Amino acid sequence: MVREILIWPDPILKQKAKPVTKVDDSTRALVKDMFETMYAADGVGLAAPQIGVLQRVIVLDTTPRQPESKPLAMINPELIALEGETTYNEGCLSLPGESEDVDRAAVVTVKYLDVDGQEQTLRCDELLAIAVQHETDHLNGTVFVDHVSTLKREFIRKRMKKLKASRESELTPSASR
Repeated sequence: MVREILIWPDPILKQKAKPVTKVDDSTRALVKDMFETMYAADGVGLAAPQIGVLQRVIVLDTTPRQPESKPLAMINPELIALEGETTYNEGCLSLPGESEDVDRAAVVTVKYLDVDGQEQTLRCDELLAIAVQHETDHLNGTVFVDHVSTLKREFIRKRMKKLKASRESELTPSASR
């Protein structure tokens, strides 16, 4: 099921997600919904808080840019090693139409549970490394604009509030009908 993606600065996006205590059918159903939502929005990553679920779950698919990669679901991801530095122009499904340069580690190693509850460790580079860091930030209540200047963030905040208001007015039936 495709779910609604929250638009920043929704207060849920500032909250820290809780660890998943047991990987079960409800976790797998959440992962399935997250993949469907991410693909419907043409994204490469999505974190559960972006759909209003405060659980430490992310999904990623960088195969269009990294054909050797595969779609991944990470439950309780934890960055255990960061190497090098890179700057990448990031966007976010919770900030449609916005992008800014963000400094990140060039290579990350992440430990996580897969959808079967098995612990995995993966070394990521290029876009996958960026996406893992970006989505893990969401689990900690951070969005990519928290990494840019206050001035840029305020301009983006105004545009997102305007976008949210216009979307809400489209959904609200007119009183004149």
